[in-house]
Amino acid sequence: MITLYDYLPSQNAWKVRQLLAHLQLPHRTHHVSIFEGDGSRDAFRAISPTGTVPAIELDDGRTLAESNAILMFLAQGTPYLPDDAFARAKVWQWLCFEQERVESQIGALRHWTLTGKLPRRPAALIELKRSAGRNALAILEGELATRDFMAGDRYGIADIAMFAYASRADEAGFYLGAYPYLRAWMARVQAQPGFGAAMHPYSIDPHSGRELGAPDPAPAVSRTGGEPGSGPGGAPAYAISHGNAFARKVI
Repeated sequence: MITLYDYLPSQNAWKVRQLLAHLQLPHRTHHVSIFEGDGSRDAFRAISPTGTVPAIELDDGRTLAESNAILMFLAQGTPYLPDDAFARAKVWQWLCFEQERVESQIGALRHWTLTGKLPRRPAALIELKRSAGRNALAILEGELATRDFMAGDRYGIADIAMFAYASRADEAGFYLGAYPYLRAWMARVQAQPGFGAAMHPYSIDPHSGRELGAPDPAPAVSRTGGEPGSGPGGAPAYAISHGNAFARKVI
C-alpha cells in the first residue's frame, strides 16, 4: 500500500489526494510538521530531498517527491494520462507551466496572504509575483478559450495540477471574474466524477504563520498511519507533542 506524506493545507498535496480519490487507490497517510522542523530532519529528507510534501513511499521502500512527478507516476495506465507520446508531452508542458508560472507565483502570494506573512515581504517582490501571476492567468484564459481542458479534450492530471492554485487565485488577491474561460474550465473540472477531495485552510495549523527555518524547539513526533478518514472529521489520525502534525510544501 502506498504511503502519502501530506500537509492538509497544501494545494500541492491536494493534487495527489485528488488523483488518489479518482483512482480509489487505498493508501496510508503520514503528516509531517514542517513549521515545527520535521521537514528538515534527516529521516524525512531521505524520503523527500527538499523536505517538501507531498511525497509517497511504495511498499518496496522506493520514494518519490514533487507533486507533479507523483501525478505522472500514479496516472500511468489510467484515463488521466494519455498513452500517445506527443499528447503526454503536452501534459508535461502544462505541468511545468503550473510549477513555474502558477504555483511559484500565485501559490506564494496565497500562502503569504493567508498566513499573515505578506507584510514581511518586500513590496518589489510582491509586485513582481503579482505581475507574473496576472500574466499566467491571462495565458490560461487564452488557452482555455480554445479547448475544454488543459492538455486537450480530455480531463486529466494537467487539469488537477492547474486547478490546485489557479482556482484559488482569488485568495492571493486576483480577481477571477476577469477570466470567464478560466472560470468555465474550473466548473468543468469540478463537475468531473469523483472530484471533490477536501481542501483545508491554513488556519487548522497553528504554526503556519512561522517562517520556515526559524529556530524552534524540536518536537517529538508520533505518527499513526491509517486510511484517509481514520481521524476526527474524516482526517487521518496522527499525533504530535505540540498538538497537530503538519507538513510541507507550504504554498
